[in-house]
Amino acid sequence: MELQRYIGIELSSSKIAMGHALQTLTQQEVAWRPASGCNSIGMILFHMARTEDDIMQGMLQKKSSIWESEKWYEKLGMSKEEAGSHYTVDQVNAFQVPELAKILEYHDAVRAKTKEKLRSMAVEAFDEKFTFPAFGEMSVGALFAFLISHASQHIGEISYLRGLQRGMDK
Repeated sequence: MELQRYIGIELSSSKIAMGHALQTLTQQEVAWRPASGCNSIGMILFHMARTEDDIMQGMLQKKSSIWESEKWYEKLGMSKEEAGSHYTVDQVNAFQVPELAKILEYHDAVRAKTKEKLRSMAVEAFDEKFTFPAFGEMSVGALFAFLISHASQHIGEISYLRGLQRGMDK
């Protein structure tokens, strides 16, 4: 199996897992936080999309994020400066979770751009090196591995928060 196809399958699988974790949740459940300073499902979803957008558009392609270029901040009713990560406790507590459908639209738009880039890449490009500020020098292939594991970890958190609210397998 070629590398691009395998990565595409992993990205699609994470989308399916995310859909299962979000299935039938209400907006109230998406915005719920177990305690002060804890993330909500909505905040985690937003963080996942913003991070992938910044990494794929900004770091990898040296383009504006679609957050900026497609004005997703307006569509979500948020500040253009909203980074999606590195929040203080006060910022977490004040975070206004956008409507779930809108967060998912943004996530889907970001993922479409990620897959578009993935399909356009030559196999040799996965060995190219670049600097990821949080981790230092890494290959483009390692960057895709990070995106997949990042999504997987956060989907686990979302599933846990769902379970805290609904109980096991509900």
